Amino acid sequence: MSIRHGLLALLEHGPRYGSRLRTEFEARTGGTWPLNIGQVYTTLGRLERDGMVAQDGEDEAGRALYALTQAGRDELRAWFAAPVERASPPRDELAIKLALAVGAPGVDVRAVVEAQRRHVADALHEYVRQRAQALSRTPEHPDEVARLLVLEQLICHAEAEIRWLDHCEARLLRLITVTRPRPEE
Repeated sequence: MSIRHGLLALLEHGPRYGSRLRTEFEARTGGTWPLNIGQVYTTLGRLERDGMVAQDGEDEAGRALYALTQAGRDELRAWFAAPVERASPPRDELAIKLALAVGAPGVDVRAVVEAQRRHVADALHEYVRQRAQALSRTPEHPDEVARLLVLEQLICHAEAEIRWLDHCEARLLRLITVTRPRPEE
């Protein structure tokens, strides 16, 4: 996730101070990816160092305001225009866990798959509940639409993970069938 670009996108709406950026980011993403305030200020410092943002005075409470520079606008436009790279996918802890569980002594891989399936099904149920709740409010504000998009992405990912776990279980069953010694006749 690009916190850098997320902050640039929020600053496009005008100068903001750090904790407001954090609050707006979390509102826009439905609280799915909470930010640590230290992360926000560290990222703002780097953006300032790189000429993407500049301090733009203070608000009435004395908090430093950050504004987008032209270089920041250019960077943001380039980010929006470029596809998200898939050449080097992020590490997936579940895929690593299952890959290492296969053949590991004393590990019932099917139990690992089933525990994950139950966990993902619970998460999916919660995402669907949150989406229904959000839809009942007739989303019209960009933050509400953005939250719905994030929830729907989480739903799609959870559904895909369940399908993949079903596939893993079927693969494991085939493996067990092939490697199980046949009874003597």
